[in-house]
Amino acid sequence: MLHVIRHGRTESNASGLMLGRLDPDLDDLGQRQAIAVAAAIGPVHRVVSSPLSRTRRTAAAFEAVEKKADEEFVEIDERWIEMDYGEFDGRPLADVSPETWAIWRSDLDWAPPNGESHRSLGRRVRAALEDLAEDARDSEVVVVTHVSPIKAALAWVLDVGEEVAWRTFVAPASIMTIGFGPGGPSLHGFNDTCHLGGVGA
Repeated sequence: MLHVIRHGRTESNASGLMLGRLDPDLDDLGQRQAIAVAAAIGPVHRVVSSPLSRTRRTAAAFEAVEKKADEEFVEIDERWIEMDYGEFDGRPLADVSPETWAIWRSDLDWAPPNGESHRSLGRRVRAALEDLAEDARDSEVVVVTHVSPIKAALAWVLDVGEEVAWRTFVAPASIMTIGFGPGGPSLHGFNDTCHLGGVGA
């Protein structure tokens, strides 16, 4: 089984900022969310993380659950890093004009200035998923990543286009679960936050 997890909350997330390659750490709530999600999934065979601090700190919670002191328990894979928002990174969502949003939603090859397109992100995430599929077929594998890669992973498992990103919501510390059978991958759960009930808002 493959569990694809969004990192816990950061102060930038709470403030409604676009957060791509900027590297803030988890806030206090985000750290509690990381502990809760690791405890909810339980023993795992493998943990893969984006290289950014907020994902690495979330992934580190699995080290505590697994009682692993080995620094190499969490694997870093650059392909799971958040979309590059270029000049939009760190800006409030409201700063992006309606005209720009319309172009962005209608063209998978469009990217923010000096940033990355949905199509480019989808290619790297799909390649990362293909590399994990065989291992996840027979064991519990966790990936800790970000909103946009999770939406790209959803498109992969459903065998649909990257346009699905605009019709989905991914909460902090939520879980998407993917199973694997003779017919390929199948979606077992999406945006699951049941484990966060006692963490606080």
